[in-house]
Amino acid sequence: MAIKIGITGGIGSGKSIVSHLLEVMGVPVYVSDDEAKRLTVSDSRIREQLMLLLGENVYQGGILNRPMLASYLFESPDRMKQINSIIHPVVKYDFRAWVEVHDDSPVVGLESAILIEAGFAGEVDCVVLVYAPEEIRIERAMKRDGASRDLVEQRVRSQMSDEIKREQANFVIVNDGETALIPQVLELMSSLSENISYLCPPKR
Repeated sequence: MAIKIGITGGIGSGKSIVSHLLEVMGVPVYVSDDEAKRLTVSDSRIREQLMLLLGENVYQGGILNRPMLASYLFESPDRMKQINSIIHPVVKYDFRAWVEVHDDSPVVGLESAILIEAGFAGEVDCVVLVYAPEEIRIERAMKRDGASRDLVEQRVRSQMSDEIKREQANFVIVNDGETALIPQVLELMSSLSENISYLCPPKR
Protein backbone atom coordinates (compact mmCIF):
# COMPACT_ATOMS: atom_id res chain seq x y z
CA MET A 1 0.00 0.00 0.00
CA ALA A 2 1.31 3.44 -0.92
CA ILE A 3 2.35 5.86 1.78
CA LYS A 4 0.14 8.95 1.43
CA ILE A 5 1.55 12.37 2.22
CA GLY A 6 -0.57 15.50 2.42
CA ILE A 7 1.01 18.73 1.18
CA THR A 8 -0.59 21.88 2.55
CA GLY A 9 0.14 25.53 3.24
CA GLY A 10 -1.42 28.94 2.85
CA ILE A 11 -1.82 30.91 -0.35
CA GLY A 12 1.57 31.74 -1.88
CA SER A 13 3.46 29.26 0.30
CA GLY A 14 4.77 27.25 -2.63
CA LYS A 15 2.82 24.00 -2.37
CA SER A 16 2.85 23.55 -6.12
CA ILE A 17 6.64 23.88 -6.28
CA VAL A 18 7.06 21.17 -3.64
CA SER A 19 4.52 18.98 -5.44
CA HIS A 20 6.43 19.44 -8.69
CA LEU A 21 9.69 18.45 -7.02
CA LEU A 22 8.03 15.32 -5.67
CA GLU A 23 6.71 14.47 -9.12
CA VAL A 24 10.20 14.88 -10.58
CA MET A 25 11.33 12.37 -7.95
CA GLY A 26 8.67 9.92 -9.15
CA VAL A 27 5.91 10.64 -6.63
CA PRO A 28 2.43 11.01 -8.19
CA VAL A 29 0.55 13.97 -6.69
CA TYR A 30 -3.20 14.50 -6.62
CA VAL A 31 -3.81 18.26 -6.80
CA SER A 32 -7.16 18.65 -5.06
CA ASP A 33 -7.83 22.17 -6.33
CA ASP A 34 -7.49 21.08 -9.97
CA GLU A 35 -9.52 17.93 -9.40
CA ALA A 36 -12.24 19.83 -7.54
CA LYS A 37 -12.61 22.16 -10.53
CA ARG A 38 -12.87 19.15 -12.85
CA LEU A 39 -15.41 17.38 -10.65
CA THR A 40 -17.51 20.52 -10.20
CA VAL A 41 -18.12 20.40 -13.95
CA SER A 42 -18.21 16.65 -14.57
CA ASP A 43 -19.79 15.08 -11.50
CA SER A 44 -23.59 14.85 -11.70
CA ARG A 45 -24.04 14.84 -7.90
CA ILE A 46 -22.22 18.16 -7.53
CA ARG A 47 -24.01 19.69 -10.50
CA GLU A 48 -27.45 18.73 -9.17
CA GLN A 49 -26.79 20.06 -5.67
CA LEU A 50 -25.28 23.33 -6.89
CA MET A 51 -28.24 23.93 -9.20
CA LEU A 52 -30.67 23.23 -6.35
CA LEU A 53 -28.80 25.72 -4.19
CA LEU A 54 -28.00 28.48 -6.68
CA GLY A 55 -30.31 27.86 -9.60
CA GLU A 56 -29.69 26.60 -13.12
CA ASN A 57 -27.68 29.70 -14.03
CA VAL A 58 -24.76 28.36 -12.04
CA TYR A 59 -24.10 26.29 -15.19
CA GLN A 60 -24.33 28.05 -18.53
CA GLY A 61 -24.13 25.85 -21.58
CA GLY A 62 -22.68 23.12 -19.42
CA ILE A 63 -19.95 25.45 -18.17
CA LEU A 64 -19.68 26.36 -14.49
CA ASN A 65 -20.41 30.03 -13.85
CA ARG A 66 -17.34 30.57 -11.65
CA PRO A 67 -17.93 34.28 -10.93
CA MET A 68 -21.42 33.46 -9.68
CA LEU A 69 -20.14 30.64 -7.50
CA ALA A 70 -17.27 32.74 -6.15
CA SER A 71 -19.62 35.62 -5.33
CA TYR A 72 -21.82 33.28 -3.34
CA LEU A 73 -18.86 31.57 -1.67
CA PHE A 74 -17.15 34.61 -0.27
CA GLU A 75 -20.26 36.36 1.09
CA SER A 76 -19.98 34.46 4.37
CA PRO A 77 -18.09 31.56 6.02
CA ASP A 78 -21.37 29.65 6.33
CA ARG A 79 -21.87 29.76 2.57
CA MET A 80 -18.34 28.50 1.99
CA LYS A 81 -19.01 25.59 4.36
CA GLN A 82 -22.22 24.89 2.48
CA ILE A 83 -20.44 24.67 -0.89
CA ASN A 84 -17.57 22.68 0.58
CA SER A 85 -20.01 20.16 2.04
CA ILE A 86 -21.18 19.50 -1.52
CA ILE A 87 -17.77 19.29 -3.21
CA HIS A 88 -15.39 17.86 -0.62
CA PRO A 89 -17.01 14.43 -0.13
CA VAL A 90 -16.83 13.83 -3.89
CA VAL A 91 -13.18 14.94 -4.01
CA LYS A 92 -12.37 12.63 -1.10
CA TYR A 93 -13.98 9.67 -2.86
CA ASP A 94 -12.16 10.56 -6.09
CA PHE A 95 -8.82 10.72 -4.24
CA ARG A 96 -9.37 7.27 -2.76
CA ALA A 97 -10.05 5.87 -6.23
CA TRP A 98 -6.94 7.66 -7.55
CA VAL A 99 -4.82 6.10 -4.79
CA GLU A 100 -5.99 2.64 -5.82
CA VAL A 101 -4.91 3.32 -9.39
CA HIS A 102 -1.45 4.37 -8.12
CA ASP A 103 -1.11 1.59 -5.57
CA ASP A 104 2.09 0.37 -7.23
CA SER A 105 3.79 3.65 -6.22
CA PRO A 106 5.53 3.47 -2.82
CA VAL A 107 4.58 7.09 -2.09
CA VAL A 108 1.77 9.31 -3.36
CA GLY A 109 0.89 12.90 -2.53
CA LEU A 110 -2.26 14.91 -1.95
CA GLU A 111 -1.87 18.68 -2.40
CA SER A 112 -4.54 20.78 -0.73
CA ALA A 113 -4.51 24.30 0.69
CA ILE A 114 -7.29 23.29 3.06
CA LEU A 115 -6.11 19.76 3.81
CA ILE A 116 -6.77 20.10 7.54
CA GLU A 117 -9.89 22.28 7.35
CA ALA A 118 -11.53 19.96 4.79
CA GLY A 119 -10.92 16.87 6.90
CA PHE A 120 -8.48 15.41 4.38
CA ALA A 121 -5.73 14.96 6.98
CA GLY A 122 -7.38 11.67 7.88
CA GLU A 123 -6.84 10.47 4.31
CA VAL A 124 -3.03 10.68 4.53
CA ASP A 125 -0.29 9.14 6.65
CA CYS A 126 1.70 12.36 7.03
CA VAL A 127 0.95 16.06 6.84
CA VAL A 128 3.67 18.21 5.27
CA LEU A 129 3.32 21.96 5.70
CA VAL A 130 5.00 24.23 3.17
CA TYR A 131 5.72 27.35 5.19
CA ALA A 132 6.61 30.92 4.25
CA PRO A 133 6.20 34.17 6.19
CA GLU A 134 2.85 35.86 5.56
CA GLU A 135 4.26 38.97 3.86
CA ILE A 136 6.21 36.83 1.39
CA ARG A 137 3.08 34.81 0.65
CA ILE A 138 1.03 37.95 0.04
CA GLU A 139 3.64 39.38 -2.35
CA ARG A 140 3.88 36.09 -4.25
CA ALA A 141 0.12 35.79 -4.63
CA MET A 142 -0.24 39.41 -5.78
CA LYS A 143 2.41 38.86 -8.45
CA ARG A 144 1.13 35.44 -9.50
CA ASP A 145 -2.57 36.34 -9.71
CA GLY A 146 -2.31 40.02 -10.59
CA ALA A 147 -4.53 40.64 -7.57
CA SER A 148 -4.72 43.59 -5.21
CA ARG A 149 -3.25 43.42 -1.72
CA ASP A 150 -6.73 43.76 -0.22
CA LEU A 151 -8.04 40.79 -2.17
CA VAL A 152 -5.05 38.59 -1.30
CA GLU A 153 -5.22 39.57 2.37
CA GLN A 154 -8.91 38.66 2.36
CA ARG A 155 -8.03 35.21 1.00
CA VAL A 156 -5.27 34.82 3.60
CA ARG A 157 -7.72 35.64 6.39
CA SER A 158 -10.22 33.10 5.04
CA GLN A 159 -7.68 30.28 5.51
CA MET A 160 -6.49 28.61 8.69
CA SER A 161 -3.27 30.25 9.85
CA ASP A 162 -0.02 28.46 9.12
CA GLU A 163 0.83 28.66 12.81
CA ILE A 164 -2.15 26.44 13.62
CA LYS A 165 -1.35 24.13 10.71
CA ARG A 166 2.23 23.89 11.92
CA GLU A 167 1.03 22.37 15.19
CA GLN A 168 -0.70 19.58 13.26
CA ALA A 169 2.02 18.95 10.67
CA ASN A 170 4.43 16.03 10.81
CA PHE A 171 6.95 17.84 8.60
CA VAL A 172 7.60 21.47 7.77
CA ILE A 173 9.29 22.57 4.55
CA VAL A 174 10.43 26.20 4.67
CA ASN A 175 10.01 28.09 1.39
CA ASP A 176 11.10 31.61 2.32
CA GLY A 177 13.20 32.26 -0.78
CA GLU A 178 16.42 31.74 1.16
CA THR A 179 16.26 28.17 2.46
CA ALA A 180 17.01 25.60 -0.26
CA LEU A 181 13.98 23.47 -1.10
CA ILE A 182 15.51 20.42 -2.74
CA PRO A 183 17.52 19.27 0.32
CA GLN A 184 14.37 19.52 2.44
CA VAL A 185 12.32 17.46 -0.02
CA LEU A 186 15.14 14.90 -0.22
CA GLU A 187 15.18 14.71 3.57
CA LEU A 188 11.43 14.08 3.53
CA MET A 189 11.80 11.31 0.97
CA SER A 190 14.70 9.77 2.87
CA SER A 191 12.68 9.68 6.07
CA LEU A 192 9.74 8.15 4.25
CA SER A 193 11.85 5.35 2.85
CA GLU A 194 13.58 4.66 6.16
CA ASN A 195 10.74 4.49 8.65
CA ILE A 196 7.17 5.67 8.17
CA SER A 197 6.30 5.15 11.84
CA TYR A 198 9.22 7.34 12.90
CA LEU A 199 8.32 10.01 10.37
CA CYS A 200 4.68 10.19 11.31
CA PRO A 201 4.12 9.32 14.95
CA PRO A 202 0.48 8.95 15.97
CA LYS A 203 -1.12 12.35 16.58
CA ARG A 204 -2.00 12.87 20.25
